[in-house]
Amino acid sequence: MAQVVTFGEIMLRLNPPGFERFVQAQSFDASYAGAEASVAISLANYGMPSAFVTCLPPNEIGQAAVNYVRRFGVDTSHIVRTGERIGVFFVEIGSNQRPSKVIYDRARSAISEVKPGSILWNEAFSEAKWFHFTGITPAISQGAADVCLEALKIAKDKGLTVSCDLNYRAKLWKYGKTATEIMSGLMPYVDIITGNEEDCEKIFGIKGADVTVAQEVSAERYLEVASKLMKRFPNLKKVCISLRGSISATHNTWSAVLYDGRKLHTTRKYDITNVVDRLGSGDAFTGALIYCLLAGKSDQEALDFATAASALKHSIPFDLNLVSVAEVESLVREGGAGRVQR
Repeated sequence: MAQVVTFGEIMLRLNPPGFERFVQAQSFDASYAGAEASVAISLANYGMPSAFVTCLPPNEIGQAAVNYVRRFGVDTSHIVRTGERIGVFFVEIGSNQRPSKVIYDRARSAISEVKPGSILWNEAFSEAKWFHFTGITPAISQGAADVCLEALKIAKDKGLTVSCDLNYRAKLWKYGKTATEIMSGLMPYVDIITGNEEDCEKIFGIKGADVTVAQEVSAERYLEVASKLMKRFPNLKKVCISLRGSISATHNTWSAVLYDGRKLHTTRKYDITNVVDRLGSGDAFTGALIYCLLAGKSDQEALDFATAASALKHSIPFDLNLVSVAEVESLVREGGAGRVQR
């Protein structure tokens, strides 16, 4: 049975081949993607039993999404088949000074209509140790936010560790409630937060001195952000903040920090000079972090592994981080020269 249960939306992802623009496209590459699904798949890929919970329509496209997740070894038995459509998002991959672009078509998707009582959480959590969700799910609808709260209460009653990737999406908060209002009500049930500096500022108004998304970022400047989060939500045990330096769409730097209330852990900064696809890098970080913490690794080991895993994700098309534990450990150990392996 699953040790980690994740809950959120999975969508059909469509993007023009290569670096084509939307207005050029004569065809689209299709895959399925969602933050919580990507975390569950990362965990299963590392050998950690995981389950993904969502709502999908009882038609062939919904089944294709179920099959896609199941093929990676994730438990899909708690997915509820209801509603009429799956959400869709279109991705235009950027290059150099042209940024990537995402267009959503997810209104009235199956999960947006979910209500408390729709999901049998006691069954889903029967052997779980960990529950993970993101700030995307409660942004979808009031019903999705209510089900998040329902799941969190049951998870805490059962003694599960709870993690949340803040994942602020301005385009989704459209149903009359603010991210601050809803997320502040969910945070008292959360043990571990992951996110970036924009998430912390946009949701909670927390910003460190002179923190901006720039070409160079300093880990120490985020100690103030993490400390303020822990002061506002004293139940938090760890705060992890990813640090992206955006030189261009295809040249980023990538690092992260972890604060446990006493010490700010830092790690290597990766210089990624040829970004293939950055979507899913935060989910790759979170999945790897959960894997390490459940495996009994130290905070420093977990941070090093998670940062390396998410750096590798930038080299893989589409949202999933299909790397092995050995590949990540090799990058942590050797720094990643990229030499051919024979």
